Amino acid sequence: MSNTNTKNMNFKHVSYLWDEAKAQELAGDEVALFIYRSNLLGADLRLTNYGGGNTSVKITDKDPLTGASSEVMWIKGSGGDIGTLTKSGCAALYLDRLRNLENVYRGIEFEDEMVELFNHCIFDLASKAPSIDTPLHGFLPFKHIDHLHPDAAIAIAAAKDGAKITEELFNGEIGWVGWQRPGFDLGLQLRSCLEEAEKKGKKLRGIMLGSHGLFTWGDTAYESYINTLEVIEKCAEYLENNYGKKRPVFGGQKIESLPEADRKLKAAKVAPILRGFCSSERQMIGHYTDDARVLEFINSNDLSKLAPLGTSCPDHFLRTKISPLVLELDPNEDLSDINAVKAKLAPAFEAYRAMYKDYYNACKKSNSPAMRDPNPVVILYPGVGMFTFAKDKTMARLASEYYVNAVNVMKGAEAVSEYTSLPHQEAFDIEYWLLEEAKLQRMPKPKALSGRVAVITGSAGGIGKAIAKKFAQEGACVVINDINQERLEGATAEFIKAFGKDAVASTLLNVTDEASTELALDQASLAFGGVDIIVNNAGISISKSIAEHTLEEWDRLYDILVKGQFIVSKAGIEVMRKQGFGGDIVNIVSKNAVVAGPNNPGYGSAKAAQAHLTRLMAAELGADKIRVNTVNPDAVISDSNIWSGGWAEGRAKAYGITVEELPAYYAKRTLLNEIILPDDIANACFAFVGGLLGKSTGNALNVDGGVAMGFYR
Repeated sequence: MSNTNTKNMNFKHVSYLWDEAKAQELAGDEVALFIYRSNLLGADLRLTNYGGGNTSVKITDKDPLTGASSEVMWIKGSGGDIGTLTKSGCAALYLDRLRNLENVYRGIEFEDEMVELFNHCIFDLASKAPSIDTPLHGFLPFKHIDHLHPDAAIAIAAAKDGAKITEELFNGEIGWVGWQRPGFDLGLQLRSCLEEAEKKGKKLRGIMLGSHGLFTWGDTAYESYINTLEVIEKCAEYLENNYGKKRPVFGGQKIESLPEADRKLKAAKVAPILRGFCSSERQMIGHYTDDARVLEFINSNDLSKLAPLGTSCPDHFLRTKISPLVLELDPNEDLSDINAVKAKLAPAFEAYRAMYKDYYNACKKSNSPAMRDPNPVVILYPGVGMFTFAKDKTMARLASEYYVNAVNVMKGAEAVSEYTSLPHQEAFDIEYWLLEEAKLQRMPKPKALSGRVAVITGSAGGIGKAIAKKFAQEGACVVINDINQERLEGATAEFIKAFGKDAVASTLLNVTDEASTELALDQASLAFGGVDIIVNNAGISISKSIAEHTLEEWDRLYDILVKGQFIVSKAGIEVMRKQGFGGDIVNIVSKNAVVAGPNNPGYGSAKAAQAHLTRLMAAELGADKIRVNTVNPDAVISDSNIWSGGWAEGRAKAYGITVEELPAYYAKRTLLNEIILPDDIANACFAFVGGLLGKSTGNALNVDGGVAMGFYR
């Protein structure tokens, strides 16, 4: 076992993050030190993936009922992540009760019933639900234990000669337990492994789990931490020394990647098509990466051999499915003919779905849950990159990260031996585990806009910002955009803070420029896989009489309001047609489109053109299931950019009042005597896209407090 003298050693393949000053602040509180250690381990994704692995500590505490000393194990609770673990995310159990469950254990066929019994071992009533890994920690005697899923260790654990390599690499100090699904039986096997080693006079510092991960331990939080780092460092160093030694990595390169700009453009253009295929059961959100590790794998000679094998580690498999879909599509494929590309790709998706159904039918049991979505999660496009699709952006991103982990594992295993994946039945038993199904059933109901991507023009402020916030609150991924860089950066930071980085993308956008618009839609497709909702909100306002109006002002109004609506809608329609499951376009027009007011010829006529363009688009796009509707605001004064640039002064002049009197004037002229806010417009937009008006197109919704002159006739 390592000692504190090693704390200053240099690591190459792992990050040493221990802060002795911080640890001293926590001295005497073993639970706090265990959480500190856990957070450090989780901060380095080379040590374990998000949500993967588990950590624990055993302490002596006073029984709240008897006052007697009791041995208590604190462990990461079910569904948590060690990188962000807090005390509230832990489970605390009486250790003797947990171990006594062995007396009622009926065998591996009854694993699921043991999980329910963990609740009878709870010490701290505020505990998180104990995880399936609880007995794995409980049956080992060590005070501090780390169970991680480092790629370097799993590469050895998934190697055909993994047991032999482990024995030789660590000179017998790391034990070996062959593949077994996590649960009570695996906990007993870990104990047996330790006991067998002790009989042979060996003192283990850890145990390798075949095709799964690594267990390490220590008498203190620091000793466990440094022991874990040392073992993983040694695994990684061993792999590095063997890359390319036996044969070229992944058998050598077969094809070349497109240049970076070209492959990102190709990815943006093909992503909506892939998303359409992957959304045959429900709308999915996409993620794209051209990580160098991915490109090395997908461009290699061994891709065709290794990709069908799938992953080995349960955490990887649960996120990425049985295997990826590899596209047999030339990186330089012409994507301009959407129907031709779809026809070329359709057989591959049909074959994948058929394969998945065969896998399900061959492995299912009488009590197995119904078959889930048969579409691929991971799609590999040689020369271009990797796409992943899931119910939301976070899940899609995590699937991508997990498959990168799997690539690392395959690379390492092939360098030192031969990569082996889980047998299909074992994989199925994990994917369709009744406990996993119960976890899925407990998931909250999706929000109205979950799985949808919205581009709202001019969304860095005013009405557009309110619409984007409403959509994000309802579960949509939003693409924030503006022509002003500073305003865009501020809004983007605000949205990321409120909704998280996964739900938000941002891009500069000039709606009057086709190239700028195409780039913005490409960015949306790269970020989320496509676009479902376009809200044409960007606009300006100029209030002048005909005599005062200049031709330049007239052209500017029509460029931004009418041409901008046309350009953005056209680009959005192309993406929606690639996806093939319809979409929504909502145009923010105005009461001025239907009411003739004073000193308003340019703005009013441009808004009228927007309104009629909406009707024309609705008439044309119905066959594509693309709904096109209008929201007509009026007098949105609060936090609206329309009131800058002299518009407020112009309207006040037209009505013979001061600017300060405008809010009361506008409210008084409405039937409801209400001031209209940006949130009111956002709610109207949501009404069109949120599912309740799914059979409505070509319609207009006035949000003006009731202006009789604006009634539709």
